[in-house]
Amino acid sequence: MQFIDRQRERAVVIVLYLPRAALAALFGRARYRAFQFEVEDEHVVSDEHEPMRRYLAGLTPLDPDDYPVLWKEWEDLSDATTARGVAMQRVRVVTEPLTDYIRFLHAVTDRNQAHGEEIRWLPRHRVRPDDYTTDEWCLIDDDTLAWTLFDDQDFVGYGLTRDPIEVGRAIAVRDALWKMAVPHTDYIPGAG
Repeated sequence: MQFIDRQRERAVVIVLYLPRAALAALFGRARYRAFQFEVEDEHVVSDEHEPMRRYLAGLTPLDPDDYPVLWKEWEDLSDATTARGVAMQRVRVVTEPLTDYIRFLHAVTDRNQAHGEEIRWLPRHRVRPDDYTTDEWCLIDDDTLAWTLFDDQDFVGYGLTRDPIEVGRAIAVRDALWKMAVPHTDYIPGAG
């Protein structure tokens, strides 16, 4: 399997494909940090359809009587990961004004933070395109890079590599953008 690096127009060999169902295994191997990097303003993720529909209709996004199973699994995974002392961090590079999807994510991010994640937002106009990748990924500790893979209908898993060049590039992006990004509790969409 190959992943096409859209910025550098070269193929990178993925050493392992990890399906969505194996998400716990990826985060379970983290010793000190699990970092997620997100840049897409729209996603097609099946377990977000109903919560987003509710949000756009002015309802509470997450119905306690019909709570999405995959959301509960993520919260349990976050709890277990942070209980081991692993920092779970995420930067979302977003276009302002926010799309409906990103507004929805912003509205439910307090839940992620309640389960130990530290999430920051970075308006796209505050960072040069050359300073970040156009692909989304997770960086486990500083040795495993997992590109987030989607098909036309859903999130399907991760493409893993331990290639030191790719991992080093992800570390540089993480370190630079983490400092620039605004903590969730301080981020006011559209404020600059």
